[in-house]
Amino acid sequence: MRLKGLNMIEIYTDGAYNPVLAQGGWGAVIVEGGQKRVFSGVVKHTSSNRMEITAALEGVLRTPQGAEVAIYTDSQYLFGCATRGWQRRANRDLWEQLDEAISQRKVRWQWLERDTKNPFHKEAHALATNLASQAEMPVAEKHPGVSEVQVGGRLTHVDELGLPRMVDVTGKPDTQREAVAKCKVRMKASTLDRLKRGEMEKGDVLAVARLAGIMGAKQTPHIIPLCHPVLVGDVKVEFSLDEENSTVEITTVVKSIGKTGVEMEALTATAVTALTIYDMCKAVDRGIQIESIRLIRKSGGKSGVIDLE
Repeated sequence: MRLKGLNMIEIYTDGAYNPVLAQGGWGAVIVEGGQKRVFSGVVKHTSSNRMEITAALEGVLRTPQGAEVAIYTDSQYLFGCATRGWQRRANRDLWEQLDEAISQRKVRWQWLERDTKNPFHKEAHALATNLASQAEMPVAEKHPGVSEVQVGGRLTHVDELGLPRMVDVTGKPDTQREAVAKCKVRMKASTLDRLKRGEMEKGDVLAVARLAGIMGAKQTPHIIPLCHPVLVGDVKVEFSLDEENSTVEITTVVKSIGKTGVEMEALTATAVTALTIYDMCKAVDRGIQIESIRLIRKSGGKSGVIDLE
C-alpha cells in the first residue's frame, strides 16, 4: 500500500545488525516527485533497533521542514514505539532526535510486511543488510555519501548499494578529446595596471599563473575524487586583459587522446590559474573576485562536439 498525496514524500527504511562483525547498517530510500534519493551508512557496536531508528531519522532529516512525509517500515519495534505507545526504555538519544525531527514535519507511519514486493523497501533492506555484512567498511555514523537517481535510472558514480565508484571506461575507444574552460578575475583598475606592467612584488603574475594552470591540469585526478587519470597531450592557458572592466579573462584548452574527456582538467587548470592570480595580487587588493568558472566547449567521444557558449 502506498499513500497518495500531491506533495507526499515517501521514505522507505530498514536497519540491520551483524553480530559477527559487531556492526550495523541502515538504508533509506526517499521518493519524491518521480525521483529517488538513496542514503546509507555503517555503524560499529550498535543494535538492529538502533539501525531501524537511524534509518528513519536520517531519512526524515533529508526532507524540508513542514513537508508531508510517509515513513514505510517493516520493523515492529520502530512502528510500535512510534505509533502504539510502546515504551522506549532504550535508545532514548535517537528517539529524542527522531521526535524532534518529526515535530517539524507532517509525518505518517506506514507498516509494511517483511516480505513486501515493494522495490524501494527491498532496496533499503539490501542496503542495510549488505553494509552490515561487509568487513572493513568505513564507519559513517552520520550523514554518509548520497546518491540521487531518477526512478528506473542510475548514477554512473555510485554502485547498486549507493556507494561511490569510478566509472569503468575500459570498453570505450580512444578518441581525440578537447575541452575549453573560462573564468574572470576581477580586481581594481590600479591592480590590473600593476599586473600588466609587471610591478607585483611576487613577480610576473601571468607567467606564474600560466605555469600553475598547466600543473593543475596534470594534477586533476589527484584532486577530484573518482576522476580518471588521463594522458594530457597539450594544455594552453591564455589571458585577455579587459581594462574597461578591470578583469583578467582566463581561457584554458586541454587536449588528450583517450577513453574519457578532459573537462575536469580544463576546469581545474582554469581554477588554479585564477587562484594563483589571486594569491599573487591579494597583498595590494583584498577585494579580488574570481567569477564564472565554466566549461564552454568539449569535443570527442560518443557525444561529439558540445558548444555551451
